[in-house]
Amino acid sequence: MKTILDFARARREQQPIAIVAAYDALMARLVAASPVDAILVGDSVAMVSHGFPSTVHASVELLVPHVAAVRRGAGDLFIIADLPFLATRQGLAPATAAAGALIQAGANAVKIEGVAGHEDVIAHLIGSGIPVMGHLGLTPQSVHQFGGYRIQAREPEAAAQLQAEAVRLEQLGAFALVLECVPGALAAAVTRTLTIPTIGIGAGGETSGQVLVLADLLGLNPSFQPRFARRFLAGHELVTGALTDFATSVKARTFPAAAEFIA
Repeated sequence: MKTILDFARARREQQPIAIVAAYDALMARLVAASPVDAILVGDSVAMVSHGFPSTVHASVELLVPHVAAVRRGAGDLFIIADLPFLATRQGLAPATAAAGALIQAGANAVKIEGVAGHEDVIAHLIGSGIPVMGHLGLTPQSVHQFGGYRIQAREPEAAAQLQAEAVRLEQLGAFALVLECVPGALAAAVTRTLTIPTIGIGAGGETSGQVLVLADLLGLNPSFQPRFARRFLAGHELVTGALTDFATSVKARTFPAAAEFIA
C-alpha cells in the first residue's frame, strides 16, 4: 500500500490487510520485500527496542529517528507512526507539531489511541492534511487506567461505547481503525458497521486485517507470547543457535577459515 486510498480499496474489495510493527531500516527492508501491506512504527518501540516496561515511555523525540530509519528501508511502502503518550492531550498546537514531526520524518499517517477528549485534535490533524488511523479497545498508553493489559469491552455498556466511538472516528475522517484485545464478536460487529477498514490485534478473525509486532511474529522474545501473537518463526532458537555456532567457532579457531582471510 502506498496511500490511504489503497486502504479504502482493500475494504471495498474485501481484501485482508497485513500490517507489522517494525522500528529500523533493516527490518523495514525485509518487510518491503514481502507481501505485507504497511508498517506501523509503534510506540511499542519503547518496550521492544529500548527495554522500557510500557509504551508510556515513548516520546516524539524517541519515535522520529525510528520513523526515519524505517522510511529509508521501506521504500515507498505505507508507514503509520504512533502519536505517543499525552501528545494529543496538550492542545492543538503541540499535537500538530508532534504529528508534523512524524510525517516529516517519513510517516504517511499517524495513529491515535482513543477519541474522547481529543476529537478536536483528530479533526484538526485530518483537516491539516495528516491522515489519522484510530485505535480502540486496549489502548496501551492507558495501561495504568486499565489496571494492566486486559481484554476490553466485555460488558454490554463498554461494548456499546466502543461501537459509538468507532462510528465517531469514521465521522471525524479516520481512514482506518485498530481494534485491540476486544471480543471477536464485537470486532466483527464494528467492522460490519463501518465503511473504513478495521485492523485487529487480539480481536478475532473478522476484522479487515491484522497487525502484529515483527519481533513477536518472528518469535524473538521467548518470555513474551500472548495468545493472539502467533509465532511464524522460531527466531529466538535460530538466533541463539547462530550465536552459539559463532562463539564456538571462534573459540575453536575454526573461524575465520583460510578462505575468509583478507590478504
